[in-house]
Amino acid sequence: MKALVKSMPQKGLWLEDVPVPNIGPNDVLVKVSKSAICGTDLHIYLWDDWAKNIIKTGQIIGHEYVGYVAKFGGEVQGLKEGDRVTGEGHITCGRCRNCRRGRKHVCEKTIGIGVDTNGSFAEYVKIPAENVLKIDSRIPDEVLAIMDPLGNATHTALSFPLIGEDVLITGAGLIGSMAIQVARFAGARNIVATELNPFRAALAKKMGATKVVTPKTESLERVMKALNISGFDVGLECSGSPVAFNELVQHMYRSGKISLLGILPKSAPIDWTKIIFNGLTIKGIYGREMFETWYQMEQMLLSGLDVSPIITHRFGIDDFQKGFDIMASGNCGKVILNWD
Repeated sequence: MKALVKSMPQKGLWLEDVPVPNIGPNDVLVKVSKSAICGTDLHIYLWDDWAKNIIKTGQIIGHEYVGYVAKFGGEVQGLKEGDRVTGEGHITCGRCRNCRRGRKHVCEKTIGIGVDTNGSFAEYVKIPAENVLKIDSRIPDEVLAIMDPLGNATHTALSFPLIGEDVLITGAGLIGSMAIQVARFAGARNIVATELNPFRAALAKKMGATKVVTPKTESLERVMKALNISGFDVGLECSGSPVAFNELVQHMYRSGKISLLGILPKSAPIDWTKIIFNGLTIKGIYGREMFETWYQMEQMLLSGLDVSPIITHRFGIDDFQKGFDIMASGNCGKVILNWD
């Protein structure tokens, strides 16, 4: 089968012919029809310091996809060949304290598909049956292919009540822009996003932001004055920028709530006095809550949530290089690679 492989410890990926995975009694073999490029995939492609420390050469990457059940093990129930499915990208142990108390998304022994084990940038991917999700047929294939990152946006946005609240999103990249849609759907009053990239700032506006601020040329204070608010009730940090995070903290209303998705550097300075004396709550966000976030996504999509504008480019798998080039430029939304 064809697969995108990190064959060498340098920038790039290679489309190679590799064996179809063998499955065990509790596994499902999925024939992939569409893949989406994730920021994690881009890190691996670029071979940055994070990738060098995590990824083993020879590994198939990727974890965002839609496909069809091709084969399944003898212990698998509730699926049949031809079912349209996607998959949760985190494999959990099922035995640690967190798994046993219903917090699988913070399992002690999480394995990431396409990071710690072979992934879905391939004609076929093997995943545990527990991770397979058969989603309502009314949701289009391309949207199903990006439900993994939509889950990150949903987990980030819905961690705190949003009805009537003023929301600040720092970093209106792909997940941040989807979080705009989720926050709007969930009843937020004003949604202000900050973004430096002009293409993605325009995309964030298209996704429903009340106002998109370019931090270098516009001030949040002026925007807040125009909206007649004295601070933001909920903050969604999606940038990973220390400057953006401290801007968010600076402009939170007293007793505000912050969802922290962006990965800040270890050396990031934080104004703890603002957090303590303003009574702010910070929640770290990792992946999706298994499997409540998937249920929330499915029901929102069936009830009118439309994230399709986030998909801006489509390529055949043989043209994967074009997909990664446009991702590296930042002038895109989600990029779909077709295996058909």
